[in-house]
Amino acid sequence: MNTPKRFIAGAICPRCAEMDRIRSWEHNGVRYQQCVSCDFFDQKAIEEDTPTELETRVNRPSPEPPKDELQTVKILDPRKS
Repeated sequence: MNTPKRFIAGAICPRCAEMDRIRSWEHNGVRYQQCVSCDFFDQKAIEEDTPTELETRVNRPSPEPPKDELQTVKILDPRKS
């Protein structure tokens, strides 16, 4: 059984720094990556290759709302300077 090899859009090769030259495929629980421009080759077990989600304003817990604190505001009349 031949697994299809697919190019990763926007990927940059860590060796030759060419964009869109990395192809990836999986076989027997191992993910392989290879650059078609240079001799870069990498393999990782799929279990350890789970990416962690970057913290953004969407998935970050919202801060606690400010406590209700009363403050006195003094309004100044600009004509009485």
